[in-house]
Amino acid sequence: MLPASVTDLIITHLGKPVERVEYLHSSFGAQLVRLTLGGEQFALKWASGGSPATMLMAEAHGLRTLAATNTIRVPAVILALAANEQQPAILLSEWIIGDGHAVDQARLGEQLAALHRCTAAAYGLECDNFIGGTPQYNGWKTDWIEFFRERRLIPQIELAARNGLLPGHRRQALDNIVARLDHWLSGVARVPSLIHGDLWSGNVITGTGGTPVLIDPAVSYSDREAELAFTELFGGFSARFYQAYQTVWPLEPGYRDRRDLYNLYHLLNHLNLFGEGYGAQVDAIIRRYARR
Repeated sequence: MLPASVTDLIITHLGKPVERVEYLHSSFGAQLVRLTLGGEQFALKWASGGSPATMLMAEAHGLRTLAATNTIRVPAVILALAANEQQPAILLSEWIIGDGHAVDQARLGEQLAALHRCTAAAYGLECDNFIGGTPQYNGWKTDWIEFFRERRLIPQIELAARNGLLPGHRRQALDNIVARLDHWLSGVARVPSLIHGDLWSGNVITGTGGTPVLIDPAVSYSDREAELAFTELFGGFSARFYQAYQTVWPLEPGYRDRRDLYNLYHLLNHLNLFGEGYGAQVDAIIRRYARR
């Protein structure tokens, strides 16, 4: 059952009665259901307050930002309401209906490259958002290495320290990497590209005819290499995806030497979210760059 406050908001703003509710799951404090209104299906998330409610508003902003580029499909935002003392936050979006086709990996690669062609004058975003359940800071920086250091790695390292996940040797090694970022990342031609930001295979769903659809964004203007690196961390993207991307916009030489450094951000985030099970992967990257 939906809370009465959520039902009332839906009826007030859309003027349609709730016909059916199918509970799906909860994620980082927000509830997700498939909702039927007037014979149409929608995805509905809601959260009472605090960080989960803020996350829903950040998600709505990310979806709208991606949609505005007209490069790759995302679920349309139907209604997004912030929480206050009288109401929870809600995010009502289009329910994507597929037809059994697998994601067209070549189209995904082409469209992702087109998305990355959407650029800004600096790295960051006009607001902060979240990566998984962790705050992601997007204050503008004109220098990518400074942005990656101060807005990405250092916040995760400091959070891991507060979580008791940084024994002395790990903290020292991470501090050394942060201090030497210029050694690995300088001398590369780059522009601030709009990226999805949390592009693992679970955040790519399929519309009709294999149309790629991206969900759960953590958008920012960043180095596009950071996005491609994350697609390789957990797999799920085919050779056709990478070939199509490279055809539209080839990566700079030396990308593979930088890839794991970018994935250190995501592995630190997983360490913070899920615990020491990700410590070995963090340490493996530390050892790799300590030798160089």
